[in-house]
Amino acid sequence: MEKMLIVSSSPHAKASHTTRSVMLDVIIALMPALLVAVYFYGLRVLWLTAISVICCVGFEWIWEKSFKRTITIGDLSAVVTGILLAYNIPANAPTYIVVVGAFVAIILAKQVFGGIGQNFINPALAARAFLLAGYSTSMRSFMVPIPGEFVAGVDAITSATPLELMKNDLMDELPSLVDAFIGNIGGCIGEASAIALLIGGLYLIIRKVITWHIPVCYLGSIFILTTLLNGFDVYLSFYSLFLGGAMLGAFFMATDYTTTPMTIKGQVIFAIGAGVITTLVRLFGGYPEGVSYSILIMNLVVPLIDKYVKVRRFGEGVKA
Repeated sequence: MEKMLIVSSSPHAKASHTTRSVMLDVIIALMPALLVAVYFYGLRVLWLTAISVICCVGFEWIWEKSFKRTITIGDLSAVVTGILLAYNIPANAPTYIVVVGAFVAIILAKQVFGGIGQNFINPALAARAFLLAGYSTSMRSFMVPIPGEFVAGVDAITSATPLELMKNDLMDELPSLVDAFIGNIGGCIGEASAIALLIGGLYLIIRKVITWHIPVCYLGSIFILTTLLNGFDVYLSFYSLFLGGAMLGAFFMATDYTTTPMTIKGQVIFAIGAGVITTLVRLFGGYPEGVSYSILIMNLVVPLIDKYVKVRRFGEGVKA
């Protein structure tokens, strides 16, 4: 009997990745930063992260159950949002802040717009921006790292972040480059350890969950513009890449599938724009860190980028 040919509609190419597998890879990539945070900030890190994940998953289930939608908590996207939200909060922050942030991230920034794939801004960053506006004192009070001391609470000793020291020209009080690289500095739970975030980012690139274009262009634009505007101090520019949420934003926030351009050229434009805004906020703004706002602003520009930056169709000429 002759072999039958099966005819089906496009697309004919299928990817090996699923939403669940992608999110699982992201969760794995985020674990090094969590372990380092526990070492430097204590077991409270695990408590806040667990509360954040539980609340995000719970809010998503409640919303979808209430409106009789398909339950999507199995795709792990809410888990990733919960972890990223926790990473954007200080280890000594009150628990209720995490709950409020989870509500903003899942309900207001995600489900209101249709759920996964429909949101136009990064949910975790939207929640961070909301918390910075509503609970600025708690969100800008960072505990002093105590390596190996697994007792950290809301009454822990706090200190200024390196970016705040740079903002106030207190260069003599800056921690060493090594401390900034490994995470022995004040900061949010998941943004302090550059090396842990680099390991996670390289894992995502190797797994082909993300490409190098956005992280390299984002960090590269921060480095170049900081050098140009900061007296050509290359060391300080290099040092600044390890501070704040630069690494977290480069590998885990700016690479979100839903809120970034579809084309490589568009992603490069997106990353450079975010890097420029981050640097301008850091150097000239009233707030020492600009990663969150820069990515959120560029999220709003994505439809415009996708409109004008398109892949040429096969067989299409320049005039077409």
